[in-house]
Amino acid sequence: MLAHLLYGAIRLPWWGYVAFTVATVQLMFLGITLYLHRDQSHGGLVLHPVLRHFFRFWLWFCSGTVTREWVAVHRRHHAYADRPGDPHSPVVFGLQRVMLQGYELYVAAARDRKILANYGRDTPDDWLERNLYSRFPKAGLSLFVVLELVVFGVPAVTIIAVQLIAQPFAGGVINGLGHRLGYRSFEMPTSATNIVPWGVLIAGEELHNNHHAFPASPRFAVQRWEIDMGWLVICVFRALGLARVGSLAPTPNIVHDRTRIDVDTVRALFTNRMHVLRDYRRGVIRPVFRELTKQ
Repeated sequence: MLAHLLYGAIRLPWWGYVAFTVATVQLMFLGITLYLHRDQSHGGLVLHPVLRHFFRFWLWFCSGTVTREWVAVHRRHHAYADRPGDPHSPVVFGLQRVMLQGYELYVAAARDRKILANYGRDTPDDWLERNLYSRFPKAGLSLFVVLELVVFGVPAVTIIAVQLIAQPFAGGVINGLGHRLGYRSFEMPTSATNIVPWGVLIAGEELHNNHHAFPASPRFAVQRWEIDMGWLVICVFRALGLARVGSLAPTPNIVHDRTRIDVDTVRALFTNRMHVLRDYRRGVIRPVFRELTKQ
């Protein structure tokens, strides 16, 4: 009887608890990047209604996330990236505050009615959203905690702690380090960087510079050597008929023997302007800078 009280209804080996925790956290990250970010915020991905509702429920259940609030704050971030008005820019608030108090900055923006009204449009507004998800945002999280305590007992305390801290921690990493450390494939007014080229731990969100360069593209990997785990999952969903993809980041096709500028050339320059600016920086600005610094 005491063992059941301490270890709950299901007792696992240590690696079982670890596997369960990693699986649930990764499922949450997928819900954030696929549903909230690529589907709801930017519309470059259209998930099947079943997947949309599953992720909406799961994020409400495991983290208390309300779709409209998350989407509005993120759209506001893109509209004022790294300028006054950005809800969580390290350029505006400082890296330490964004890393340590990023959740507080998010809550403050999510409670701003003007931000919700201007940037939270076209998000779910059905009966469940009005009467459950948005009305009782913490009810799902409370049920989630109680259920895990019943199922796993004392080990659930550590599991729950990791699950609850995962989203604010990842948000701090993306919104903080993703605008401070890493490499930049594309030069833009925002300071967004790619933290690492392999977006695996946070389902592709690590490729933040690429996303700011092409926000409507549901594929965050642009270079051949970059990996976007979220995009790999999208490919599986597409094969199963559970997702549709809109526009992707353009891939330039360079024709070396063209001798004159025509309408197609001008159109290609505008379409691939981010790639043109990147190559100009690499092929012109960087060599000239190195040459000047030698003198």
